[in-house]
Amino acid sequence: MAKERRNELYDYPAKILLAVIESIKGNMKIHLWLLNNGYPELAALVGALNADKEAFNWLMQHGYNHYAAFCNAVDDDEQAIIWLVQHKFNFMIVLNDAINKKPGAEAWLKDKNLAIFIVLTSQIRKLKQDQNMNYADYHKIHFN
Repeated sequence: MAKERRNELYDYPAKILLAVIESIKGNMKIHLWLLNNGYPELAALVGALNADKEAFNWLMQHGYNHYAAFCNAVDDDEQAIIWLVQHKFNFMIVLNDAINKKPGAEAWLKDKNLAIFIVLTSQIRKLKQDQNMNYADYHKIHFN
């Protein structure tokens, strides 16, 4: 198992976070740019948020367990949330709370002048809502 890397999302420049947001929106050109320009962990994070098991496994195998746990936390996995708390990934807990519209989380981001993370959490929330809507559509075949 790879050594855990402690990169937090707030460690990245704003333009890279904007690229992540665009990738979450489905911009494959930007997604590939992240992958091929030194940010494969962020491309894998977006992939894992999109339920890509290969991307999730890549995160785990390359020391980005916290990003994998964050993806599971976004999907309401209590064990992942506990893991993030135990390993002191407090910022990811705030992001997860903002995604889930828990009182105070978005206000905290706003108070700290972290508007880009409000946009990021809003985009992740929209992604998850779209995934849930698609999964609930009985016209679509689901094999998982």
